Amino acid sequence: MIKEVVLDTETTGLSIEKDRIVEIACIELDDHLPTKNLFHTFLNPEGVKVSEDAFEIHGYSNEFLHDKPKFKDIAKDFIQFIEGKKIIIHNADFDLNFLNKELRSLNLEIINKQNVIDSLTLAREKFPGATAKNLSSLCKKFKIDTSSREKHSALLDCKLLSKVYIELIDDKELKFSYNAPDEGTSQAKKKSLGKIIQPSLDEIENYKKFLKKNIVNPISLKE
Repeated sequence: MIKEVVLDTETTGLSIEKDRIVEIACIELDDHLPTKNLFHTFLNPEGVKVSEDAFEIHGYSNEFLHDKPKFKDIAKDFIQFIEGKKIIIHNADFDLNFLNKELRSLNLEIINKQNVIDSLTLAREKFPGATAKNLSSLCKKFKIDTSSREKHSALLDCKLLSKVYIELIDDKELKFSYNAPDEGTSQAKKKSLGKIIQPSLDEIENYKKFLKKNIVNPISLKE
């Protein structure tokens, strides 16, 4: 399975023409689970002042940001981190517009939107008609703890979004398959299935006992 990256940014304001990025965070996912690999940096907005509204949201002052690296200083490391991976962003157009503006200014390849999964789109598909689909409302819906989120932070929001993403794609539980491909299965299909290891009867019985003892609604196993 291709690796994924959960990505978020914070900016000096909402104007794509006037404002700049002040924070980028990326958390790598492998099989939808966070790895220890992450990319995180604050950025000097190069003379663009943080708006009052933006400061209220993330709390990063002009004084705090003035000695941070510029986007051009971290661009290649950022590109290397996301290269070849699917990118998960909430309300992707906002972040992509800012990131691609910076990449274009350096004559670097922009992020292809086809390589991006917008969790806002996933939320709208999963909860059609619901009005509140921002990250906070989704965390509340999925009972994800946001007590440490006093201010917005790209890194913290990435951590929250990685949990929301799992809920949105319904992949939070392990799935077991004990059925080997039958004789009619094509070679390509068999190859895609990978190596199938059949459990012994004793292993199946022990697993049933474990489920009965520890799981409220145990899944049924075919004999």
